[in-house]
Amino acid sequence: MHMKTFVVIGLGRFGSAVATELSSLGHEVLAVDEREDNVQKVADKVTHAVAGDARDPAVLRALGVRNYDCAVVAVGDDVGNSTLITLNLKELGMKRVICKAQSHVHRKVLEKIGADRVVFPEHEMGVKLAQGLSSSNVLNFIELSDDFGIVETQIPKEWRHRTIQELNVRANYKVTIIAVRRGEEEQLNISPGGDFLLEPGDSIVALGRTEDVNRLQDL
Repeated sequence: MHMKTFVVIGLGRFGSAVATELSSLGHEVLAVDEREDNVQKVADKVTHAVAGDARDPAVLRALGVRNYDCAVVAVGDDVGNSTLITLNLKELGMKRVICKAQSHVHRKVLEKIGADRVVFPEHEMGVKLAQGLSSSNVLNFIELSDDFGIVETQIPKEWRHRTIQELNVRANYKVTIIAVRRGEEEQLNISPGGDFLLEPGDSIVALGRTEDVNRLQDL
């Protein structure tokens, strides 16, 4: 597994959970919070922990955040702050920015200004997100409600060269395949029929209860 590098900004309950979990999974983690006491709490559990105000682009530049693969903005209590930090990161050329949101309005704003993914951590706790970021077969997870979501994941090995009908996906795995992504061009086949033959390298977009879509990733 390629070691990824992460910047986690905002070390409340969610941010700390993400930072320490990613670190324990073997990744390099830079944890940032403006409050020194929050920084101290995670200091011995992550690679680097720094007190600083991420709303100031100069601080982010000085920390060298653009050299990291992914940023998690866990400052959720203030829409203005998380928006500003997300904008700063994007302007500094951060490839992937994942933000915590408090509401659907907050989510829309963050998506508009370029957040690559927005999560409601009150639903999917930080630990789960960290595991998802860490395991390369989970390409994306969208939370639809507390216990229901859409996941994009590479197909399990035993699904190769079999049709959706043959696998009887709905009955056996309790998920619905809403699309299959295939090939170099990442061509998306929307709502494939039962006779659709799955090939090695395919990834599926599946809808279902959180535990069922998560189980797909463990097959």
